[in-house]
Amino acid sequence: MANQNPFADMMKTFSEFKMPTMGAMPSMPAMPSFDVTALMNVSRRNAEACSAASQMIAEGCQALARRQAELARAQVEKSLKSTKDMLVNGSPEINTTKQVDLAKTMFESNLNNLREAGEVVSKMGFEVFNIYSRRASESIEEISSTATSTATKRKAA
Repeated sequence: MANQNPFADMMKTFSEFKMPTMGAMPSMPAMPSFDVTALMNVSRRNAEACSAASQMIAEGCQALARRQAELARAQVEKSLKSTKDMLVNGSPEINTTKQVDLAKTMFESNLNNLREAGEVVSKMGFEVFNIYSRRASESIEEISSTATSTATKRKAA
């Protein structure tokens, strides 16, 4: 069985729907009609933008997790190397100095790694925001043009 869009029938039903207009009754103004298909298309493009943003977030999180694993592996290797060096060359005075240096470099390295991770997350957030911001602007323009064209058609009739 071929994969089908589960919403296809619903979309077809909505696209065939025409909003009823009420005649010019003295107590009730005419009810405007609107293009359901155009609104469904706007909604579809909004959903596509959300999907693209979600995919970007997922890819960014995967890249961040890979990078953090690389950094953690490098830290562990450096710690093991330094520890082995301290055990082999074992005067307490020299080892104390090496331990202080190791702690200092690990602290600085961890701060740099946190800064790098923060930059990745920040960049990803801006890219996702740009997707949503661009789509919101496009959506407003599409809805405005649909409303304008519907009003123009109604005046022409």
